[in-house]
Amino acid sequence: MSMNNTITSTQETTNLPLIEQIKSDFIGLDTYYKIATGETTRRIYMDSTASTLMMGAAFRAGEKFLQHYSNTHSEMHFGAKIATESYNWTHQRILDFVGADPDEYTCFFTGSGVTAGMNRIARALNHYRPEKDIVLVSIMEHHSNDLPHRKHGGKVHHIPVDTHESKMGCIDLDLLESYLQKYDNQVNYVSVTGISNVTGIINPINRVAELAHNYGALVVVDAAQLAAHVPVKMSGYADQNFNVDALLFSGHKTYAPGSPGVVVIRKSFLDDIEPEEVGGGMVDRVYESDYVVKASFPDREEAGTPNIFGAILLGASVDILDRIGMDKILEEDMMLTNKTLSAMHNFDDIVIYGETDTNKCPRAGTISFNIKNMNHGLVAAILNDYYNIAVRNECFCAHPYVEKMLELTHSKQIQRVKEENITDWHSEPWMGMVRVSFGLYNTEKDIDRFIVALDDIIHNKSKYIDNYFINDKGDYEHKSFKFTGNNYFNLRNSISEEIR
Repeated sequence: MSMNNTITSTQETTNLPLIEQIKSDFIGLDTYYKIATGETTRRIYMDSTASTLMMGAAFRAGEKFLQHYSNTHSEMHFGAKIATESYNWTHQRILDFVGADPDEYTCFFTGSGVTAGMNRIARALNHYRPEKDIVLVSIMEHHSNDLPHRKHGGKVHHIPVDTHESKMGCIDLDLLESYLQKYDNQVNYVSVTGISNVTGIINPINRVAELAHNYGALVVVDAAQLAAHVPVKMSGYADQNFNVDALLFSGHKTYAPGSPGVVVIRKSFLDDIEPEEVGGGMVDRVYESDYVVKASFPDREEAGTPNIFGAILLGASVDILDRIGMDKILEEDMMLTNKTLSAMHNFDDIVIYGETDTNKCPRAGTISFNIKNMNHGLVAAILNDYYNIAVRNECFCAHPYVEKMLELTHSKQIQRVKEENITDWHSEPWMGMVRVSFGLYNTEKDIDRFIVALDDIIHNKSKYIDNYFINDKGDYEHKSFKFTGNNYFNLRNSISEEIR
């Protein structure tokens, strides 16, 4: 009896729920820097919308794979067989992760994020239905889900987003339908973000798909932010209009830095279109004056030696996310986001951009804001230098969306920019926001620390402003505190240490 009790007790202390095990197992969580006060403190990483930290368990799984590393596309020796099997498994695992039927959809890797894949999709869909020359995107898109369509997709029209009390919110389905009606039978596809990288607002991608399909348009989803925060189901609905035609996301935003971008798309869109990239691995036969492209996916879309290790890391990461449960991850994510929003609302000096009523427009993982009478760059610098809180500022590669929201607080400046036709937004230091964003590893204690920092900054504006100057790069730099990266990491020195 006593032995059984001992075993149970050990299990209770070591077998934490998987989400708790993983939350504390990210590379870089225990990184310490010396800050402006002279203290050395642990970094609080709140820049996950730009790039997430590496999931420790996924990284270690990847390291074990390296013991067998070889190129793919062969099974004639042991390592090649393991590499090929693992790489193929990753493709299938990602299809399952986003709920895409493998009989209808393919998954392939491209570039280092969504950008390369979106360029490929824009070209492909333009060739697929050349008679339809209009693309609809929302005003809230990242440049990666806007510029490729402008260059390769056709004539791009931007859909305004829902405005509740003059605050920009999620996609307005009625407005979208009015555009689909206006350009009836001319719209090739609608391309929307799943989660805004500026506000964290979640869009109803399957309802967008239903609406677009009713008007003969296809649907592309930029899931760069969505994939790590929200459960995704691309296909399998009783009403097939809810199915998504193409979806893209980024490994470096899904806890696997260094991983490639992912494209999941219906095979039928690519069957009759030659791949953009040609080279080894995507052909069946090469003649002196001709070549034959493979019919099989994903090989035909992955010319050359792929980023095998990066793909393995990503496969491991999404497998772990699924084991935790994306519903559980979203629940925790929204709890942190709502806790932060609620606390920030207590400050009259803080302006939060985008709809903040999460019953109207749910949010996950991201909040952008400004402190009145303080530059966004200065606020970001103070959070870093005095609190070791890593955030991001400026326009987050979403200039039209940011500029539209800044009309709430900087209408006079924006009017001047338009009247004077100013094209370089760097020359306008007011144009931007501070963005705080969360990952699976962030905790309520991190949020509490962030709120304490905001309270301190708001009540000591003059002191902090006096401590900074704007350097030649246009950044806010502390007058006396200097951070030297070489004190913490120098690549050449690290190499030297490893080869001693």
